[in-house]
Amino acid sequence: MYTNIVSGPIFLVENPSLLGNVMQKIQIDSESETVIERSDYPPEKIRQIMANEIVAVLGYGVQGRGQSLNMKDPGKTLFSMEEAAAKGTIIQYLLSDAGQKEQWSKLKPHLTKGKALYFSHGFSIVYKDQTKVVPPADIDVILVAPKGSGTSVRRLFLEGKGINSSYAVFQDATGKAYERARALGIAIGSGYLFETTFQKEVFSDLTGERGVLMGAIYGLWLAQYEVLRANGHSASEAFNETVEEATQSLYPLIAENGMDWMYANCSTTAQRGALDWFKKFHDASKPVFEELYRSVADGSETRRTLESNSHPDYRKNLEVELKQIADSEMWRAGAAVRSLRPERANDKKK
Repeated sequence: MYTNIVSGPIFLVENPSLLGNVMQKIQIDSESETVIERSDYPPEKIRQIMANEIVAVLGYGVQGRGQSLNMKDPGKTLFSMEEAAAKGTIIQYLLSDAGQKEQWSKLKPHLTKGKALYFSHGFSIVYKDQTKVVPPADIDVILVAPKGSGTSVRRLFLEGKGINSSYAVFQDATGKAYERARALGIAIGSGYLFETTFQKEVFSDLTGERGVLMGAIYGLWLAQYEVLRANGHSASEAFNETVEEATQSLYPLIAENGMDWMYANCSTTAQRGALDWFKKFHDASKPVFEELYRSVADGSETRRTLESNSHPDYRKNLEVELKQIADSEMWRAGAAVRSLRPERANDKKK
């Protein structure tokens, strides 16, 4: 197992904003949230906060790669986990959740007074009764959780954009924990930072991943695709109506302008149908989401995740499950449809 060391000061893409900006607030009914923008932590401010820090990135998976590359291209600076943790003043613990549990006893001796332990998911801390991850009392424990894959963290950064992230402080032993979290949040490529708690982050994240972000949306897609196919529609037509139109046309419009705008800018037939049927889907799915949230809150999802991901043949079994999806008709149709997109056809001609 190898890890990156990213030494401060950290360089961020140029931003002309000055220090001391008034932080943005979002007001929704009676609730007000302070939002940390990139302009609140320009390069000069990040350099000042991080001047004496060494950031050790433990785990070079999807999040570790994206975050560390955005802070500073790591080149060939690789160390064992223990050596990196000993050198670092801020330890980014970005192993898998099961990996964090497994490696904790090796990491903990290197978490000496004044250091910061950084997570991108509240899992290990919130479910400490299962993970046994209990940090020393004399270190900062902070979190920055990008709202997306590490691939998106890196891609949006390179495009000059920034992913939305939440941040939290579980333990402020030094008095610098909030500044450390916010500075790192912008340095890793976030465009905006929303404050949360470790518990709220992990409860919402586990619910979202199993729900509309991945589990529920795939379940809905698959159900609609199967109904269309059973009623005589071709594989390409079923895929186009189920997935391609959603991801290539409608979802980007929702992202840009909201669901109300998308409803207002589609045909009257589509409007009527969507307004009539969304309530049926809401009523049918809400009990499932309530069951899901209870499973997250009571630790059942954590228990199942740790047991599954710690199994010796986990990777082998995972590859079998993923292959079943890849080999299914729906996604074989998807591969064929995606290959016909104009931009991909142009690439083939080059």
